[in-house]
Amino acid sequence: MKNLLILSVLIAFFAWSCSGGGEPSGTATSPAAEQEAPKADASADEGSNKGIGEVKTVDLNDPLAKSMVEAGESIYEMKCAACHKLTDQRVVGPGWAGITEKREPEWIMNMITNVEIMLAEDPTAQALLEECLVRMPNQNLSIGDARDVLEFMYANDGGTVGE
Repeated sequence: MKNLLILSVLIAFFAWSCSGGGEPSGTATSPAAEQEAPKADASADEGSNKGIGEVKTVDLNDPLAKSMVEAGESIYEMKCAACHKLTDQRVVGPGWAGITEKREPEWIMNMITNVEIMLAEDPTAQALLEECLVRMPNQNLSIGDARDVLEFMYANDGGTVGE
């Protein structure tokens, strides 16, 4: 009975933490994020939306860097695979197949590294939240880790991987 109670508490805590951890919906944002919000809202073309966050430009590798793809795959398996499949199948979050054709690389990296602000202010991220009904948790990935994950996403979408 005691084990059942402990398991119930752990499940409740996990559900609470995945839903935003009880943060108020009107959380304050940094002045930089507030300045970026109009840019995201003004973008009617989903393909030109770079999102809100630290990442302003991404120089893509052609061909993809094998070491980055491998590092990104490891991160995916550890932090992303439970919610995102490499196909177009939606599980908890959207499937990753074709994501690099739908979203700008900057948007993808900002979503990975700045998820709270993106969900609060970016129209594309908000639409995904409405579709999936579950907030993406902050995985605390560095910009470098997010860049590796991005490289893996491009490889998943058929990008050529170098030696």
